[in-house]
Amino acid sequence: MNDVVLVIADQPVTLLQLALAAGGLALLLLLLTLLSVSRGARARAAEAAALAERQREMDDKMAEIGRANAELTGRLSQMGEALSARQIDLARLMAERLDAVTSRVGQGLQEQTKAQSDNLGKLNERLAVIDAAQTRLAGLTEQVVGLKDILANKQARGAFGQGRMEAIVRDGLPAAFFEFQATLSNRTRPDCVIRLPGDERALVVDAKFPLEGFSALKEASDEEARQAARARVRGDFIRHVKDIADKYFIPGETQDIALLFVPSEAVFADLNEMFEDVVQRAHKARVIIVSPSLLMMAVQVMLAIVRDARIREQAHAIQTEVAKMMEDVRRLAERAGKLETHFRQAQEDVAGMALSADRTLKRGQKIANLDLPETPAAAPAPLFQRAAE
Repeated sequence: MNDVVLVIADQPVTLLQLALAAGGLALLLLLLTLLSVSRGARARAAEAAALAERQREMDDKMAEIGRANAELTGRLSQMGEALSARQIDLARLMAERLDAVTSRVGQGLQEQTKAQSDNLGKLNERLAVIDAAQTRLAGLTEQVVGLKDILANKQARGAFGQGRMEAIVRDGLPAAFFEFQATLSNRTRPDCVIRLPGDERALVVDAKFPLEGFSALKEASDEEARQAARARVRGDFIRHVKDIADKYFIPGETQDIALLFVPSEAVFADLNEMFEDVVQRAHKARVIIVSPSLLMMAVQVMLAIVRDARIREQAHAIQTEVAKMMEDVRRLAERAGKLETHFRQAQEDVAGMALSADRTLKRGQKIANLDLPETPAAAPAPLFQRAAE
């Protein structure tokens, strides 16, 4: 233990001295530690008291903020109820407008459906008339002998052709679009004129036809008689086509073409088979030769034109109603846009109130986090006494 371990400033230090010095140092450190612990406990006690006071102040402030939040919640609830009431009014208004528009559209569709049904009924009637006409044509094919007797008489032939033409036109077209024995500006009277919608010019139909040449051709016994009969047929038809072109082509009053009605399918077939040059000359003169079946087809085409014109008129009426409906919808959209603007402004106001509440909470939090010194509760008494005095 007395052995020298260190030499400090020419002084030997033994092991015992070194152990005593270490023990003293440890005792000093222990004392310092105890002192530090004691001071820390006192500081923690003071800090706990200060923390409790701050907690109490914070609770008071939070209670005040809670009351403010409750008041703000009540106001927001009132605003929500007001917005809900306005939304209900808007929904009711839009429902009334939509009901009105739906009723108007439904009424228009119902009227259009009724018109279409009427048109289909009329079409069925026309088809029935066509079927009846076909039945009559079938019956007429069985009466060739009687037809020959009628065609042998020129006056009877003219009346027969006029009657067949009038029956076909009357059965196929409404009465407002044709006229029999009408007088033109040059004082000529065609057998029938047809006026189509959209065109003031009349389409002339002539029901007179020269049959004497055909009768001579049928009765010819040798080639010379047949040649003479063919020449007579050509001459008669060419003159008749020229008369139609001279009488019935009036610029601005009649169409550029005219119809020459041949009331016999057999005569029409012979004319196209044996006198094609006559048919071509008639076409060049803008005179179309038609048989009863071709005249029926032309009348049906004209009827389709008339029906399309009436449908276009109805379509214009529908477009007018739709335009009025779209104007109502546009006004409804404008009013809905204005109402949306009011809703957006209300939402912005509510968002601003929420932002203000949030800022209030943040400022209260900052105030709660301030480290304020403790002051006696009785200190402000002299100030209040001076204020009372």
